[in-house]
Amino acid sequence: LAVASAGPSASHEADRGSARVPRVPTIFTKGDLLNTPDLHAYAHGVSCAGEMDTGISVTFKKRWPGLLPAFEQRRAERKLQLGEAFAWSEGGDTVYSLAIQESATKRPTLAALERSLAAMVTHAAGAGIERIGVPRVGAGKDGLEWLRVKSILVKVANDRPVTLVVYEQFVRAPGA
Repeated sequence: LAVASAGPSASHEADRGSARVPRVPTIFTKGDLLNTPDLHAYAHGVSCAGEMDTGISVTFKKRWPGLLPAFEQRRAERKLQLGEAFAWSEGGDTVYSLAIQESATKRPTLAALERSLAAMVTHAAGAGIERIGVPRVGAGKDGLEWLRVKSILVKVANDRPVTLVVYEQFVRAPGA
């Protein structure tokens, strides 16, 4: 796992007081991933070649202008391998770029998706991040079968202290 930070690290732990709420490892929902007030960690799929020119990656680049330069610097230091996750933080948000395909012209693989999700969840647990927003990673134009992707998301999050909040359907947030 590669980690980059663009500023002081913010704690992502939720203060739940003395009453413990049972954790659900994976939540499937609809909504606006990037306009959910209590969410500060996000994931998206990328190629090892570093293209961020399609899908939600374009929106990520616009929202966090420092993400792509940090990702490119990481790639210049050492090529990103399939199944790795690049963690980048700025202003209290953490973005995980999941290396799920070799290049934009090659399809992602379920094995690379599973390894990169596992790397992400392991990093998040160590960083105190309790929730990560995830789009339909790999299942958009990339072509992975959504039901198989869903089962991997559930498997990876099971028995780990991180909840994956998976946005199956985009619904624009009011006022966004």
